[in-house]
Amino acid sequence: MSTSFDETAPGPARSAVPPAQQDGAAPRDGRAVRRRAALFDMDRTLLRKETASLYVKYQRQIGEATARDLLRTLYWVGLYTLGILDAEKVVERALIALRGVPETVLAARCDDWFRLHVEPHIADAGREAVRRHQAAGDLCAIVTGASLYASRPLARRLRIEHLVASELEIDERGHFTGRAAPPLCLGEGKVARAGALAEAQGFRLEDATFYTDSISDLPLLELVAEPVAVNPDPRLRRVAERRGYRIERW
Repeated sequence: MSTSFDETAPGPARSAVPPAQQDGAAPRDGRAVRRRAALFDMDRTLLRKETASLYVKYQRQIGEATARDLLRTLYWVGLYTLGILDAEKVVERALIALRGVPETVLAARCDDWFRLHVEPHIADAGREAVRRHQAAGDLCAIVTGASLYASRPLARRLRIEHLVASELEIDERGHFTGRAAPPLCLGEGKVARAGALAEAQGFRLEDATFYTDSISDLPLLELVAEPVAVNPDPRLRRVAERRGYRIERW
């Protein structure tokens, strides 16, 4: 799912609304100019930190998590950095705690959490990269394995219209079921979800730029025209150096 939203829109994520202009203006010969896109990972890319442990720290402050929970999360983050985490199993385990929680509650918590714990970690170079692509008329999107609720406040702050993220199932009462809607926005799932955005908005992944820190995003990096390794983990750095990907430190 990709989501478009207004900067001032309250509450949970809403259905995507196609922008007024999906392609560039037609040149004099009448042929349409296909719009380019810039895709940005969130954790350790647009943000200097990963958000999983930042959220557990917030949960500790409001009495919903323990020091043991934080240590376990940091362990999972370490495995993910090394590229050896079974992410789907970890997400399945983590989402059990959300079963029965109203969607509006998580949306409000994430807005509060972002303001207190996340916003100070926005990378200045990331802000500038977003501005540069926006000024060039590129479609900009955050493409992240995090949930819509965790990533939407950042998209709003950077005025990024499109958001591709992992979706959580919601029952008819507006409460979470404790399950994620497949596919998770990770690995090949991220390719599938980014591809759906490309089809909906009229651009090609093969013409896009993608910024990320993680080896888990290699399937999407291999598709785009301009793969950029930002603050790369050790495995991605080796791949980037071998293949000649641009490497940046944000």
